Amino acid sequence: MAFEFDWVDAFTDTVFGGNGCAVVHGGAVLSDAVCMAYVRETSLVECTFTGPSDVADIRVRYFLASREIPFAGHPTVATVVALRNRGMISDGPLVIETLAGLIPVEVLGDRVTMTQIAPVFGQKVDVAVVAAVGGLDPSDILHEPQVVSTGLPFCVTVVKDRATLERASMNADALAAYSASLDQGGVDIMEPFWVTLEGATQAGDTFSRLLMAPPSPPEDPFTGSATGCMASYLWAHGLIDGPTFTAEQGHGMGRAGQAGVEVLGARDAITGVKVSGQGALVMSGKVYLG
Repeated sequence: MAFEFDWVDAFTDTVFGGNGCAVVHGGAVLSDAVCMAYVRETSLVECTFTGPSDVADIRVRYFLASREIPFAGHPTVATVVALRNRGMISDGPLVIETLAGLIPVEVLGDRVTMTQIAPVFGQKVDVAVVAAVGGLDPSDILHEPQVVSTGLPFCVTVVKDRATLERASMNADALAAYSASLDQGGVDIMEPFWVTLEGATQAGDTFSRLLMAPPSPPEDPFTGSATGCMASYLWAHGLIDGPTFTAEQGHGMGRAGQAGVEVLGARDAITGVKVSGQGALVMSGKVYLG
């Protein structure tokens, strides 16, 4: 079967920046196996597959190379930019059906603002266990790591400075021990999300990295879902002065990405997180799947 696709770089206004995602229009009908194979074929971290929805404007399925996940940030931006470039939507409000629930989106040109769901604060994880995953010392971590989800759970881990963030590297054995330590309860928890409270540039307030395990690529250039989790953690724990800031990621990979972030609600009563970014269309065409 032939499907139209668009490849969009998200959280950037230029091609070859931010994080790429291939959007397969109408591909929600495909099997899990085909969707995962397509992600592996692209060598991207994630791809999306769209379809009609009975409860929203559109349904979006999100896939890694290894599995379907309930929600992802940069693919949401990429999908909406792709839809707008094709004239399938216009500026204004949009609601996306995901496995994590309904995601409200505002579209203005190439800028997409998604409102991620209210955070769920989960398990606090031993500092030494998390530090080992990144090949770091426990003293490199400033605050107790905690699993947070705004649609997809990440263990938010604040490190002391940018130099520490940049030298973090994945330890596969430690990742296995970390995963075994989690009380997952059937929930798919992603790798730790590392953040420091300084930007990669003068425009940024935070700088983050997500190191990933095979079969995904070794690092994610920009992680929009984790950015919402991180923002919730920082605001709830009093680590940022205000609820609005600029998040940066991907600069060490040569794929600089940036998002505007706004945490909604009081520190002890967060109702959602707005994550805003641009997208740049890289290529379009047909893909033959099924």
